[in-house]
Amino acid sequence: MYHHVKTLMYTVNVGASDVKFGNMLLEQFGGANGELAAAMQYSIQGFNCEDAERKDLLLDIGTEELSHLEVVGALIRIHLKPMKTNREAAEADPLVSIAGGGGVALLNSVGNPWTADYLKITGDLAVDLRSNIAAEARAKIVYERLINFTDDPGTREALQFLMTREITHMRAFTAALETMEKPAFSIGTIAPTPSLVDQFFNDSTGVDPELGEENATGIVKYAGLQLVESPLFKGEGLDTKSYKPVQGSEVTSLADSEPVGARGRNGKKRAS
Repeated sequence: MYHHVKTLMYTVNVGASDVKFGNMLLEQFGGANGELAAAMQYSIQGFNCEDAERKDLLLDIGTEELSHLEVVGALIRIHLKPMKTNREAAEADPLVSIAGGGGVALLNSVGNPWTADYLKITGDLAVDLRSNIAAEARAKIVYERLINFTDDPGTREALQFLMTREITHMRAFTAALETMEKPAFSIGTIAPTPSLVDQFFNDSTGVDPELGEENATGIVKYAGLQLVESPLFKGEGLDTKSYKPVQGSEVTSLADSEPVGARGRNGKKRAS
């Protein structure tokens, strides 16, 4: 059950309105990395989650994101207010001023409407938690860039609050993933093909005109991968021997959801 409390999570105090900056703020209202997308993504993941502890976490954070949406909306409304009475301000974005009345709209900073295509929801808890960690990182950097483009102290302080909460949520999602006690790259229930999974295919030749001869060899080595050259350049190529998928061969967690399709079309467990 949702209940609206008529108090912002963070009190907004804007000294001087800036309609162009208000337009930028729409990115965090109706944009791909904005608060509505986060609220919907985490809440729907929570509705589907079969692990009680992580379900609670997802729904708590999803609900907080709605509170963040309210804070962003308050900032936008104040910054866009001159659009209602000043033609020059209205001309900064006719879509927002004329079609939207110079207030909050479910658009991003360039006028594209919000879409559920922004949401990353797979129904696999470990996969979704990784998506959430990345989502919080993207939101953090967007808030940081917004801070850099306003001089209004009250606006900067509100954005600092919102930016900080992204890191808090990253930490919570990371803990939720790590405490599933699965190997770092264990996804789903079918293990990848041995040997092939450890090969990194070198798809680059020549010298980068800007960056020179540096390549990814050090990263590949750090990852524990074997660099494999293309047969086109007399390399051995990838190990493409056929390998039968084995259901249940991957390491799973008690927190994992029921795997989709693992029982086949007739509801019986698939043979390995």
